[in-house]
Amino acid sequence: MTAMKDATLRDVAAHAGVSIKTASRVLNDDPRVADGTRASVTASMVALAYQPDPTARSLRAGRDRTVGVVVESIGDVFVAALVAQIERLLAEAGYQVLVASSYRELERERSIVSNFVQRRCAGLIVMPSSLDALQGMPLRGLPVVFVDREGSAPGSQSVIVNDRDLARVATSHLIAQGHRRIALMSDALVVDTTRHRHEGYLDALRDAGIESDPELIRDDCIDEPRVFSVLDEVFALDEPPTAIFSANTRVSLGIVPGLHVAGRTDMALVAFGDFPMAASLKPAVTVIDHSPARIGEVAARTLLARLIEPSDQLQGGPVITVPAHLIERGSGEIPAEPRSRSPRVRR
Repeated sequence: MTAMKDATLRDVAAHAGVSIKTASRVLNDDPRVADGTRASVTASMVALAYQPDPTARSLRAGRDRTVGVVVESIGDVFVAALVAQIERLLAEAGYQVLVASSYRELERERSIVSNFVQRRCAGLIVMPSSLDALQGMPLRGLPVVFVDREGSAPGSQSVIVNDRDLARVATSHLIAQGHRRIALMSDALVVDTTRHRHEGYLDALRDAGIESDPELIRDDCIDEPRVFSVLDEVFALDEPPTAIFSANTRVSLGIVPGLHVAGRTDMALVAFGDFPMAASLKPAVTVIDHSPARIGEVAARTLLARLIEPSDQLQGGPVITVPAHLIERGSGEIPAEPRSRSPRVRR
């Protein structure tokens, strides 16, 4: 028999001289199929240029070999690296990845998840906008792994770092260099990670007997232009900061050029999360190594474990904490030296 257009599984079975059920078992990697039969059916698929229908296959198997990934924004540097690692590991295991951005919009997030469930994805990896973002949603027993933030769903697992403790470590490191005027720069307190990092900053000040100053706590760094404006404002204070703790990579990518433009590379800086060129700058940037690749790897492997061997017993518990640590590179080790108001940040 020669190759035909749009060959069906029935055609493959006839070509190989087996039943449709046997051909289906080969297609779905059923270990009960004899090696000789598997080879014959596989050869027939090649000869007929057979292309499985993913929709029909998912209906037969109950699940597609696709994983839905929901993140805050694929345009974010941290998120892009996280997704790249997830996609790489899942692809190696034979799964396709569908990625969608929620932009911290709850209804959009729930709609995306609902669509993934309806298309019979094998599992979900979600960066939730809040702990209860998926509460009450019919997930049809899909394995769910929440990443970078804790989430809540029946039988789910969360892969996170200890944001509060790591922010305390970062701030305490600056305090150890003699700094008492430490600015905290972040985006809005919308997600738990940002709130936890603010708490860690305040913990460190409290532990050192330093009273927090609301003028130094800025949660309005929404983009680079705003970061530049915030730097201008804190530099103009009667008692400007001698150090900065940056709460995420997006903010850090505004702070670093802002400090260079203002001629304030003498300002101590610890950034939560590494970023390209951070080790090559002068001074090199001291960071909390909040590695998106490592977090993505743990999230992907956690989901794969559930896909390969589904179980009500969670491997590693409902929350898996990925280790992270502070990397000293120079900027976080600059000692405190009080300085008057600085030039404006301009580009």
